[in-house]
This record gives sequence, structure tokens and C-alpha cells, in this order.
Amino acid sequence: MSHKEQIKQYKGPAGGWGALKAVTKSWWGSENAVKNIRTMLKTNQNGGFDCPGCAWGESPESGKVNFCENGAKAVNWEATNRFVDPEFFANHSVSSLLNQTDYWLEYQGRITHPMKYDASSDHYVPIEWNEAFELVAKHLKQLESPHQAEFYTSGRASNEAAFLYQLFVRAFGTNNFPDCSNMCHEASAIGMKDTIGVGKGTVIFDDFEKADAIFVIGQNPGTNHPRMLEPLREAVKRGAQVICLNPLKERGLERFQNPQVPIEMLSNGSKPTNTAYLRPALGGDMAVFRGIAKFLLQWEREALASNGKAVFDREFISQHTTGIDEYLAEIDATSWEHIADQSGLELSEIEMVASMYRRSERVIMCWAMGLTQHRHSVQTIKEVANVQMLRGNVGKPGAGLSPVRGHSNVQGDRTMGIDEKPSAQLLDSIERQFNFKVPREVGHNTVQAIMAMEQKQSRVFIGLGGNFAQATPDTERTHQAMKNCDLTVHISTKLNRSHLVTGKDALILPCLGRTEIDTQANGPQGVTVEDTFSMVHISYGQLKPRSEQLRSEPAIIAGIANATLGHHPIDWNWVIEDYSRIRNLIADTIPGFKGFNEKLEQPGGFHLVNPAAERKWNTVSGKAQFSSSELPKQLISEALLESGNKPDLILQTMRSHDQYNTTLYGLNDRYRGVFGMREVLFINEADILKLGFKPGDKVDMVSLWEDGVERKVKGFTLVAYDIPKGQAAAYYPETNPLVPLDSYGERTFTPTSKFIAIKLKKSTSDAIPLSEVE
Repeated sequence: MSHKEQIKQYKGPAGGWGALKAVTKSWWGSENAVKNIRTMLKTNQNGGFDCPGCAWGESPESGKVNFCENGAKAVNWEATNRFVDPEFFANHSVSSLLNQTDYWLEYQGRITHPMKYDASSDHYVPIEWNEAFELVAKHLKQLESPHQAEFYTSGRASNEAAFLYQLFVRAFGTNNFPDCSNMCHEASAIGMKDTIGVGKGTVIFDDFEKADAIFVIGQNPGTNHPRMLEPLREAVKRGAQVICLNPLKERGLERFQNPQVPIEMLSNGSKPTNTAYLRPALGGDMAVFRGIAKFLLQWEREALASNGKAVFDREFISQHTTGIDEYLAEIDATSWEHIADQSGLELSEIEMVASMYRRSERVIMCWAMGLTQHRHSVQTIKEVANVQMLRGNVGKPGAGLSPVRGHSNVQGDRTMGIDEKPSAQLLDSIERQFNFKVPREVGHNTVQAIMAMEQKQSRVFIGLGGNFAQATPDTERTHQAMKNCDLTVHISTKLNRSHLVTGKDALILPCLGRTEIDTQANGPQGVTVEDTFSMVHISYGQLKPRSEQLRSEPAIIAGIANATLGHHPIDWNWVIEDYSRIRNLIADTIPGFKGFNEKLEQPGGFHLVNPAAERKWNTVSGKAQFSSSELPKQLISEALLESGNKPDLILQTMRSHDQYNTTLYGLNDRYRGVFGMREVLFINEADILKLGFKPGDKVDMVSLWEDGVERKVKGFTLVAYDIPKGQAAAYYPETNPLVPLDSYGERTFTPTSKFIAIKLKKSTSDAIPLSEVE
């Protein structure tokens, strides 16, 4: 596993031969190549399995090959022939494993047996399934209150698993549902509910074929959801405009080559996927959209004065919205100077984008973490919605709001009730169907759960998938919080660092992956997921389970529930025999799922109706609501400014190309030219020289926060990169220690991972030789 560290500029397109080479490498690296190539052809196909990677939807006309480079990596990573078995744990103490890298840990392969931590020997040892369930039940029953337990959910969990999980937890007596969505699209859900009455996107896949313009904001599809590049490429080919707002120049948004189009591959012909690329300041997106709105208002007033063609959709505004006068007054109160200063753009650039938006009758706005991991993210999402409503771009074909979700079922988990702030409608429905009094108190989100464990108020942590210890902010505090627990439980496929940050008792419960056949009493079972376009479809594993000891996520949840609650409020073992029984319970409880099993019989699944897409507004007023939020006075906190501790740079955390969330498939970031290394800091070359360094130097990063605590990461190599001055970027989870637990978005508790004030110090580590930096 030796890797040569190298920085080398990448000049090719996204996709193309590089993608095919990477897929082939991951295929062979799985040590299960022959079976995996057949399995990959079943990815996202009717009767096959849903990709365990991102939540991007499938085109209705999808062909035989319907996976991207990262999807192939996800499949091969899960379907490996490398194993972490009892012998492995006997040979490796937890202390020794803590010294390994995150990549090394997951590379060891699939966990094969349920394991219990033995503190006296500092090793995990095998445990029988029933003993494990009884141990969990013992700890839960010993709690003084159900609110002393935290029940985390990863976006990988199926609808069936998520529904059983939330039912068990609420029957146990709490709404403590820290969830991966707390750390990503919480601002989208809140901002959209406030404005259009629903926290999901209003766009379906077909809308991309009808849009005149598509905005891609704060996201990098080339790495995070590569299948999105194809509809963007097709949009450009038919004359639509694609407008990208992203501080970094990303290869997938500049040039893309489709590995599934032979002519394009053979001719090496790559075409731009964008028609405008703007690079706002970190945190400046709200100012950009306020500027677009201010130009539109100016042109609307000019049209009214000259009796010209309206710029606003006056009929839509009159019939479907409220709050327009207050919003227009706020636009007038926002100065051009404030917009220019905070956006980081020239006003001429904003005017150009506003003009492109004005010329387009149907516009889609897509965004991801670049918009949602800031202090003022809810206001930013509302401003995007404001701009769309000014021209009636919600609830018509080819237009709408589209938060692009990350993990494959993060949206479905929330639909199933994984929500620390559940609606009264959901709770009422659960009470009616299952005849028990549900808890009504607001539960803990992710940040609150960490704080509760830190203060020893919460004593048990159960993680349904994911890598909680590494995905969360303020790593040192988070790890200590988990160590404070009496019991930590992780339902997992592969070894990760969270398993090594143990409570007094700790369990690893190995589960089936999405690629594996799930056989229960009534035969092989399918599970369902909901993609970013609210399409619900069924997934059937194709491979023999990696170990006979593996159990499905629904079966593990049912085992814990049965040991803890007995047959309350359902017979847990009976529903596991046939997952259609779980889906019948969902159909009776969750709106939109009536006839769930029957609907799944149609190829491609079915669409969950979105009221806002039909111009029905589930708001207090019954109309879409314009928001009149002020722009932040400044983006750096006032307390920090008053301290005189001026930052050198503003840092954003991000993924590498060989990464999905905290899962590291390798140590390369091909599109950004980084090979064999992850501790790198992307920075404008002018900033490198201004701060007294040179490319290839090693630095330590210290984040600045109001509490005065020094949070530091060491030994990062400076990489000169095309990024605006004053900004920097680095990979997570390596930089998560820099994000204070107390630094989160207003109303969201989402960590501010896209806006971290930092200073640089020269590291004692050796610099990379200049010969290795091109």
C-alpha cells in the first residue's frame, strides 16, 4: 500500500479514459473481479440494486450501463474479498488500529462477525447475535430516561430499515435522531419549508431536458455525483445555458467526456459543460442572488415605466405568493457596495448572470453543501427561492428548486420519520396505527447529541451505518464524547475509526451491503430508496453475502427492538420474514405510500407527489412566501473581528475524487492533480508568496474561533491552485478538527465547514521536493 506523493497538473476532461482506468483499477482491486463486473451491470437497473453511492436519479431512458466512476468504486469497495474476521481482531488491538489511517482501516475489507470490545485485553472478541442484542437491551433498560440514548442514522439505510428504526426508537420513548442530514441539507429543508411549504426539491429528471438554464451552485458533480454531468452536457448541446457558481475551478464543470459514448472517446472530443463560471467568495452566494434580484427589480421598473415586457411573472406573484412588498423593500435597502463586497464578484459579472436568468423562461436551481454549511445558509436558500419566484420558476415543467442530495437514501430516511423535530402529522399517524403514546419532545440533532454525550447526559450511542466519529466536527471533543458513553454500537459493513472510539462497552454489528442478497424466512428480499427527485424504487442484492454471519439492517434493528421491547408495538420477528409487511406498515403510516408494494411493480418505481411542484403551498398563508432577510453585515464573526486576530485565509472542507463522504477509495484526486496524499492545502499562489511560503512547503493550520481554543492540524502541503485570493480548500475528515462544535448554522446546527477562519504556521515536517510539484 505504498503511494508516491506527487502534485501534477491534470489537463484532461472529467470522465473519459481516466474514468475507465479508475473503474478497472477498483474492479481488480476488489479481488472479486469476475463477479463484480456482472454485478455492476445490474447497478440502477430494474430488478437490480440501487447504487450505494449518491442519490442522483436515473433517466427514464437509461441504457445497459447506468453507473459512474464513483458508483463503480462504491460497488467494488463493498463487494471485496478482503475480510476483517475474528482472527484479524485477535491480531490487532484497538490501540494499534488507532495508529492506522482511515484509508488503511476500510481497505482491510468486510467485517464478518459480530464483535464486542473487551477493555481488559484492548481487543474486539466475537459475540453471538442474541448476546449482542441482549447487551444493547440491558444498557437501554438501565437508563434513567429514554432521552439518555442517541440513535444515529446514515443516509445509506433503506426505507424499510429507517421506518423500523424510528418506530422502535419512538416506542422506546425518545426523538433523539441525530442524522447525517443534520450535517448537510438541513438548511435546504428549513429554507424551502418556510418559502414553498416542502423541504424537498420540486424538480424531476425530465425537467433537465426542458430547462432553458440550469444553475449549479456550490457543488462539484464531477466528483460527488458524476451522473449529473450527462444531463448538463446534453443541456449545453441543445442550447441551454449552464451557470456554475463555485469558488474552485472544477474539471467536471469545465470539460466532460462520456465514457459511454464511443465516438466521443475515440475522437477525444470534449466539450465545455458550462456557459458561465463565476467564483464567488466563500459565504457570498446570498449576496450574488440578492444582486441578481436587484438587477431584475431595476429592469422590471424600467419595463413598467416604458410599458415594455414584464421581467417579473406578475400573475404568479399575485396568485401564488405573499410578502413581495417587504422583499422588494429589502432589495432597495441593500446597497450595491454591500453586494459587491460580500459576493466577491464584479457587479458586471452578476449583471451578466442576471441577464442570462432573465432570458430563460424555465430555470432550474441546483445546489449542495457549498450553500448549506454556513452560518446564514437558511437565508441563502430563501434568497435562491426568492429569485425563482420572481419569474415563476417553481411549479412548472423545466423549472424548480433542486437540492442535490448526497448519500443514496438520505432523503428517504427523513421521509420515513428519521427526524428529531417530527411533525405532529407524523406523530399522530404513528399513534393511530400502532396504539401507543409517542414522545412529543424535540430530540437531539447531531451537534446536540455530541454535547449531551460530552456532558454525560446521554449514555448510549447506536449508529445505523456511517462513521460518526469522523463525519462530525471538532474531532477531539467528539471522540471524547463518545468515550464517555456506557455503550457504543455501530451497524456497519467495513472497519472505520468510529469502531475504535469506544464506550465502556462497544459492539460492531456487521450488516449486509446493498450489493448482497438478503434472504429471510420468505425468500430473497428487496429494499427501497428515495432519490433526489423523490422517485422511490426497489433494490435487490446480486451477490452472495460476504459472510454467513451477516444480517440485514432491518433484521438487526428488529433484533435489538425485540430484545428491548418484546412484541411492542409490533411483532418484530414477523415483519422481518417478508419486507412487504414492513412496506404495508409504511403505506398505512406515511403520506404518499398507499399501495406501496403494488406501486413498486412498475419499472423505475414511483414518484412521491410534491405539492409545491403542483403550486400547492403547505405554508401558514397557503401561498409561497417571499423572505425579506438582510444580508449579513459581515461574514466573519464580530467577536473575532474585535479580537484583532485577523485570519490569513478562509478555508472550506471538501471531498477528494477518490472519496465518498468519509469513505476513502484511494489517495488520489485525479482532477485536482494530487496523487498519493491527502494532507494538502489548495491555495492561490499569490497567497502562498504573500504569507512567506512557497509551493510544496508543509504548514500547520490553526482555526480561529471565539472560545480561544487552539484547534490545529499539522503537516499539510501547500498546493498552488486556481482559487480566489484569500480562500483555501482541504479535504475532510482530516480538517474536521478545525471546525468548532459551537460553529453552526442559524436554526440548522449544521457545522460551518465551508467557512473556517485559519492562520498558517510553518510545519516542522519536510517540504515536498520541488521536482515533485509541477
